[in-house]
Amino acid sequence: MIEERRRQVIGLRQGGMTYEAIAAQVGLSPTGVLNICHRYAERGAAGLKSGPRGPEPGHGRFLSAKQEAEARGLIRRHTPDALDLPFSLWSRAAVRELIRQRFGVRLAVRTMGTYLARWGFTAQKPLRRAYEQDPATVRRWLRRDYPAIAARAKAEGGAVFWGDETGLRSDDVRGRGYAPPGRTPEVRVNHKRANLGLISAVTNRGELRWMVLDSASRHRTCSASSPVWSGMPTARSS
Repeated sequence: MIEERRRQVIGLRQGGMTYEAIAAQVGLSPTGVLNICHRYAERGAAGLKSGPRGPEPGHGRFLSAKQEAEARGLIRRHTPDALDLPFSLWSRAAVRELIRQRFGVRLAVRTMGTYLARWGFTAQKPLRRAYEQDPATVRRWLRRDYPAIAARAKAEGGAVFWGDETGLRSDDVRGRGYAPPGRTPEVRVNHKRANLGLISAVTNRGELRWMVLDSASRHRTCSASSPVWSGMPTARSS
């Protein structure tokens, strides 16, 4: 649209119209028409094309390209506590503190949001993963031990229940932390604490047993559809 108007100005000027007449016809000021004609005289048709708008790349940034690359790398490879920062996830405040300690640059929290968006980081809800779990051991158990357990349950007319416990804790981690897209952050969780919990077990066919527990009596309420049980049900389980 802008370039078309500029070409129109040049065409009218070449047709012999004055700057004032062209300005009145195309809706520009006489000075604007004069500038377009000067650009065309100096650069030809290239002078009528629009250049990049806005500030030059890097204008107004407080960190150098090298510092930005270093900060991005630290956020990708480490959690804040691994860098001796008093945060569990990468928030804007955490990144601001990292930059203050590493580079001596103090930035506003709102400015950190701009940097993180430019670096491709988004606020994500973390995955909760027990730090005691050994994925290799789990895979080995599924390949070697579980097939024998399933075969025994089938031969004896039993069922395999998969049990787990969840609970309410005063130090339950909530919130979001910045991370690259597709790389959801993880929070190391220690489950070895007294709490009010729910223990449940389910079969591969969806049969469910559950019980509410507390740290004092351990047994509080059982599922109405099942007999009272302590620990796992009487069916074969793992």
